[in-house]
Amino acid sequence: MNPRTSAQASARGSAIERAAVYRRASRRVDVGGVAVGGGAPIVVQSMTNTDTADIEATVAQVAALAGAGSELVRVTINTTEAAAAVPVIRRRLDDIGCSVPLIGDFHYNGHKLLTQHPDCAQALAKYRINPGNVGKGSKRDSQFATLIELAIEYGKPVRIGVNWGSLDQALLARMMDENAQSAKPADAEAVMRGAIVASALESAQQAEALGLPGDRIILSCKVSDVQDLVAVYGELARRCDYPLHLGLTEAGMGSKGIVASAAAMGVLLQQGIGDTLRVSLTPEPGGDRTREVVVAQELLQTMGLRSFAPMVAACPGCGRTTSTYFQELAQRIQTFLRNSMPAWRARYPGVETMRVAVMGCVVNGPGESRLANIGISLPGTGETPVAPVFVDGQKTVTLKGDGIADEFERIVLDYVRMKYGGEPATAELLPERRTLAVKAIA
Repeated sequence: MNPRTSAQASARGSAIERAAVYRRASRRVDVGGVAVGGGAPIVVQSMTNTDTADIEATVAQVAALAGAGSELVRVTINTTEAAAAVPVIRRRLDDIGCSVPLIGDFHYNGHKLLTQHPDCAQALAKYRINPGNVGKGSKRDSQFATLIELAIEYGKPVRIGVNWGSLDQALLARMMDENAQSAKPADAEAVMRGAIVASALESAQQAEALGLPGDRIILSCKVSDVQDLVAVYGELARRCDYPLHLGLTEAGMGSKGIVASAAAMGVLLQQGIGDTLRVSLTPEPGGDRTREVVVAQELLQTMGLRSFAPMVAACPGCGRTTSTYFQELAQRIQTFLRNSMPAWRARYPGVETMRVAVMGCVVNGPGESRLANIGISLPGTGETPVAPVFVDGQKTVTLKGDGIADEFERIVLDYVRMKYGGEPATAELLPERRTLAVKAIA
């Protein structure tokens, strides 16, 4: 055997192992019954963009976010009217069966609002504090202390969230001076990254010194640049064992925001860093706020870290797939699966792990369909106008005509009932018995 042949045989015989993600060890924090850190599943959270004082609008949006799968929802509390609305919002949500914990987002005047509105302080599951916006000068420490003392009094955890755009300027100036006096000064951006981490850690130490238990503290250090976020969280993770909230702040709109968030957080998650996350998308005008929840779930699910809803694999299309039919079917099935999940979640445990394939031609169609739990291989240009359906690797039925979408959706539903609900299999789920013909595909 020549060397090339030997090498090829060796490669074929070697096992390629899937990369495993080992989670960073962290403390566990209870946020209104939702565990964050300590090996708990990575938590998806979001934030409303309504005026919190508008009770009806805020209740509706919190319920929509929770319905989409947000496990924690943050609300802005910036005025006395907003603070007064929080306990009412909590009661309204409870009345409609929405138990999602609410997080209060405080800047500048949180110490006053929580002191003046004890019902708000009690109704919230967690307080989010930005050490750069707590107060200035001599007032900073006392106002920070007030917030921590209130968290202790009401038994609430806090997230100490440092933001690049609102970094404590006194701390930054101190670190810049120290750097200037160093024998080998670092560049200004490196000092700023160090200041972000130092702000979070020093604030956490101060909170513990005031009496807040360490298992009631979550940290975040949000910046808007992908590489900066990776660097900052890598250092933060190395220097503490507090749970970490991930997020690329001011990520942007549309595909830019999605790609940037996935790029930054994907790297960190692969390194085992992150216990809870938010994808901070700017909605399109009149856009759906729940989009950020779906993106966060899809990020975790595509990385194999959690499962939220069945995922659809679909080919991108090429010259073999001049018809848009497979695209429309893939979109229809993905929407059908996600819309069905609220009812399916309790009734069909495990359905969130189901894999569905909608393929557009014979090249990869049958193979991908066999690898999915249930898949369909649609005919490409010039191919025989039939669409075989595969269930758990076995060809079961062949569909024809413009009724394929309805038939395939029904087969998917039957599969869910059989596989995850223990109901008897229908004929279409058994090895091929018949061909469904409606009309020939044009």
